[in-house]
Amino acid sequence: MSSSGRNLYFDNAKFVLIFLVVFGHLISPYKNNDGVLFTLYTVIFLFHMPAFILISGYFSKGFQKKGYIIKAIKKILVPYLIFQFIYSIYYYYTGVETKFTINFFEPHWSLWFLLSLFFWNILLFIFARFRWIGLIVASLIGIAIGYWDNAGSYLSLSRTFVFFPYFLLGFLLEPKHLKKLRSIKYTKTIGLAILMITVLLSVSFPKDAIPWLLGDTSYAGMGVKDFHDGFLRAGQYVATTIIIIGFLFLIPEKGFKLTVIGQRTLYVYLLHGFIIKSIDTFAPDSIHDWISSNYLLLLIISLSICLILGSYFTKKYTRPIIELRL
Repeated sequence: MSSSGRNLYFDNAKFVLIFLVVFGHLISPYKNNDGVLFTLYTVIFLFHMPAFILISGYFSKGFQKKGYIIKAIKKILVPYLIFQFIYSIYYYYTGVETKFTINFFEPHWSLWFLLSLFFWNILLFIFARFRWIGLIVASLIGIAIGYWDNAGSYLSLSRTFVFFPYFLLGFLLEPKHLKKLRSIKYTKTIGLAILMITVLLSVSFPKDAIPWLLGDTSYAGMGVKDFHDGFLRAGQYVATTIIIIGFLFLIPEKGFKLTVIGQRTLYVYLLHGFIIKSIDTFAPDSIHDWISSNYLLLLIISLSICLILGSYFTKKYTRPIIELRL
């Protein structure tokens, strides 16, 4: 813990995760034409959002406190509505969409996370009382939702239920559980081994299976609808949880200069889309070819976006619309 009472371990984890979010979105347009980028994309999307969601759940233990719902509306739902409106304007004037429309029920791009995060906090009032049995039920619902053909991006319905088990697991975890995990011998070695095995297995990951990692549509929407699909998602839950544990094993506990970015991940998350979408839309093919063939440059661009959007300067001037505070 820092002198301010913050948990630097989780700030470190959130910094790494937000970097992976930016890097994953940056390489997304290039992944299908480059085996290395496709493997990296697969590894990132296997666990980065589930890990983020788990950490969000861990810090939602005060959901029964007075005023919690109002706070969730102010900190999560209102920023979602604001940025859904801003993205609608941005998409229209950049030519991504030919008609200007505002639809608060179909989240733009990465904004699904905010809408689902609001619903996850509400779902705690139902599932938290049942503790670990509630987690089993939530996992079964996450599996079952895939059989409903209409489950999709409307109100972020599919992702809300597919990813809710990670949020509930984070809520159920207590400091003693994490302490016990980190007390295991050779955690760094185990974490590195899990990561390396994940990378090796991801080399042969089928390209048409990417929607499984996104969780934004039904089994039918992914082009398949067999009875055993539910078992595949159950296996995905188990595998992703193991990868998250391996990732957490590798996170240092002491603070660094970049740790502060982990305290401002919402700023990076909400704003990075404008930069990446602008690169996708306006950069000429020659620039795309140069960027996509230079792995180091991709890392530098991603880190630069995190540093700029996670800076005090950015926070100072965007806080009124992100946190609704002057």
